[in-house]
Amino acid sequence: MVSKSPKRARGEKFRFSIFWPLAAVVVPLVGVIMKIEVIDGHKMPRTGAYVLAPNHYSEIDPLAVAVAVWRVGREPRFLAKESLFRVPVLGWALSVTGMVPVARNSSSASARNTLDATEMLVRHGRGVVVYPEGTLTRDPELWPMRGKTGAARLALDGDIPVIPMAQWGAQQILPRYGKLRLWPLRRRIQVVIGDPVDLREYRSGDVTPAKLSAATDAIMADVAQLLSGLRGEPAPAQRWNPAAHGQQETGRLES
Repeated sequence: MVSKSPKRARGEKFRFSIFWPLAAVVVPLVGVIMKIEVIDGHKMPRTGAYVLAPNHYSEIDPLAVAVAVWRVGREPRFLAKESLFRVPVLGWALSVTGMVPVARNSSSASARNTLDATEMLVRHGRGVVVYPEGTLTRDPELWPMRGKTGAARLALDGDIPVIPMAQWGAQQILPRYGKLRLWPLRRRIQVVIGDPVDLREYRSGDVTPAKLSAATDAIMADVAQLLSGLRGEPAPAQRWNPAAHGQQETGRLES
């Protein structure tokens, strides 16, 4: 089992930004319902671009991820559908916080947006949270399911490290597709950050579909291993494939 880290990264969090007033409101509110324990926070890059790849099994777990990222010294930015940037007020909020727009109209538009997002991350040295599963896991036991290639594509296009993350406990507050359970307050949420995924063999040459698929498998394997440590039980040998079980998939960044 990984050990807790007493160190916190010093970086974006300590430069004034729009995240300061947001964090002043959000972090205490989240702290009322979640007791978030960050494990190995020192593995988050202090500076520079990165792709953070967490597991996803509850509609509320992005709050735990965002607070954990902020606590270790980075600004939590997520992918967001491009259409949301055109919504009054919401679009402004997404823009000023540096969220990353993603087009899902066509494969060419998605590819172009991925390149734009990659260039922006590298240029500004920012990180972005990408759920590699694309949506809530369909696995009945809440293990990570088959991944989509969005996180791998961002990483390989920009030579950006992928940092795996696993978190567990949010299902006690909001079960997948269930009802919110606020009592008792301050339920324990564990968040563990792993070493960068080893993608060296996929970074040379052109980014092909085969490379993206293999890199995605490597990312999902690391995420599942981290979650296995939190849960104290082995992850399934094979990841859940919604297509094989007749379930529809929706995602934030499609392959």
